[in-house]
Amino acid sequence: MTDTSSSARGRDTAPEQLQGERLRSHIAVRFACVRAVTERLFEPLSSEDLRCQPMDDVSPPYWTLGHTSWFFAANLLRPAGRMPSGFDGFDYALNSYYEGLGPRLERSRRGRVASPTTSAVRAYRRAVDAAVQRWIVECPTPDLARTARVVQIGCEHEQQHQELSVTEILHIRSADPEPLRRPYVASPARPPSAAGADGAELRQIAFAAGDTRLGYQGRPLESGGFCWDNELPAHRAYVGDFALGDRLVTNREWRAFMDDGGYHDPMLWLTNGWQAARRDSLEAPLYWQRDGAGGYARFTLRGLQPIDPDAPVCHVSFYEADAFARWFGAQHQDWRGARLPRELEWEHAARASGYHREDANLLHDDLSECLFDVDRAQASDGGLQQLAGTAWEWTVSHYEPYPGYRPFDGALSEYNGKFMDNQRVLRGGSFATPRSSARVAYRNFWEAATRFQASGVRLCVDQ
Repeated sequence: MTDTSSSARGRDTAPEQLQGERLRSHIAVRFACVRAVTERLFEPLSSEDLRCQPMDDVSPPYWTLGHTSWFFAANLLRPAGRMPSGFDGFDYALNSYYEGLGPRLERSRRGRVASPTTSAVRAYRRAVDAAVQRWIVECPTPDLARTARVVQIGCEHEQQHQELSVTEILHIRSADPEPLRRPYVASPARPPSAAGADGAELRQIAFAAGDTRLGYQGRPLESGGFCWDNELPAHRAYVGDFALGDRLVTNREWRAFMDDGGYHDPMLWLTNGWQAARRDSLEAPLYWQRDGAGGYARFTLRGLQPIDPDAPVCHVSFYEADAFARWFGAQHQDWRGARLPRELEWEHAARASGYHREDANLLHDDLSECLFDVDRAQASDGGLQQLAGTAWEWTVSHYEPYPGYRPFDGALSEYNGKFMDNQRVLRGGSFATPRSSARVAYRNFWEAATRFQASGVRLCVDQ
């Protein structure tokens, strides 16, 4: 009698086939999970929220639902001849900045058009989901490695948009007239942790000069590791003596800067920063507003909340962060010459201190457990805190290629390298960063005047 048991079938299955089946299963599950998180993020939004674009940098959520689907369609399905039919014009409407893939709708007009409709975008998303899952199952074994790689990149790309969406939703809700503003998260704000720092003095953590290594140093990409091309290649560099603040700058410290006229002293600001501050009439971090009692409240994803003085300041630009550092250094003898860290210094310190994302304030798949806001540092343990999550940390570094940089192949060559101009690097992650995407080598970048991202401040000083 022929043995048809599963154990016998397993013995007769070639190791390469088993490996391929596991890879197909892995990328199918990864794809489905990432797509589901995006849908859950958008569940609380109204139909009007989905079409709203309060400023050019904020894309309406309907477009994000479509664009993250278009990414898989353009980079995986079209080369495989598996594009879903019936969606003419979607390439034009949903392309972001890929010049090599054809013309596109201007970013400023994404919230000013009626087509594609939201229902059409959702149908497109469902069609792309089905086509990708079918291709994962049916693609020939020689194509499987490339398919897995593109699915992985597409999932990481969508997670970047999940983070961006959290900050865009905050901006969309904040743009409503004040009496009509709605929270995104219905539950009330969580109280500050009893173990959190309470007015603790900012301490310096010193690092000695020496050789270090900068860039992605995890598992090789061909073995399932992942990084963006701008994190490569890992390379040696020399770092001087420096010290970092043991935690992020707090609202209490920022309020002192405000009360001392920091927003009105041109001597504290870079020229471009001062011009931006005057042009935009800056008086406080984004989402802060007068509370009617001489103080401030801040609009958050949980609605208007009192400002916790010992939580990190958030939603400040590079220019604001730079001016604050200059002011803080003038106020505190131990911090003379305070500045923002170089990304080299930040990564060196994070590797030496440990980058712990497992219990950090980051976005994770169970959205009901996400804080959706900054949180206090814990009582000092003698090391660096808040390196992973809570708020991105501005560095003084311009966004530039590492020595020997090579962009991804094909259309993905436009993903990072073309933006290496007039941008500043941020490090660490924020409460909106998906946990699985956060890593010590990750290089975020924004223009220096950007405020709507969840960006905070860590100080540095030369030793």
